[in-house]
Amino acid sequence: MATASLAGMPAASGGSGAGAAIVNLVRNEVGVAEQPPGSNDAPRIGQYRQATAGSGVGPWCAYFVSWAAREAGVPIGDAGQGFGRVDDVWSWAERSGKAIPAGGTPPQPGDLIVWDEHIGVVESVGADGSISTIEGNSSNAVSRRTYGADGGGAIGFVRLG
Repeated sequence: MATASLAGMPAASGGSGAGAAIVNLVRNEVGVAEQPPGSNDAPRIGQYRQATAGSGVGPWCAYFVSWAAREAGVPIGDAGQGFGRVDDVWSWAERSGKAIPAGGTPPQPGDLIVWDEHIGVVESVGADGSISTIEGNSSNAVSRRTYGADGGGAIGFVRLG
């Protein structure tokens, strides 16, 4: 889906207050891109990294969701330290009771959607079960994507609020 203005986007309904806050934050980031493309870096991406303890330039999808969660007041990690690796986000979610395996409870806006090597934010869920997301480090930018009800093979979701 191409970048769209907030006025044309559905409200983040059906999720928690924290979920709505996360969705509203990440909507404003759509279009942030690596400078130069393929570098895993840009001034704004550097700000996402600051939400993660011990971060460095590298794949930044987990930095992006760590930043969004912190800014929304629901930081991830036992000490709110954020994570730079998708596996660490999922492990923490499982330990803290925030993980929802795929095929169970449907996601809500603001949930984190987790794949084997990537993570994003659920923006909305369609009546047909399709899942629209906003993902950092997707085609070298913060991008919108839409998947079928299976979430494109997602392993699960993380509900923060």
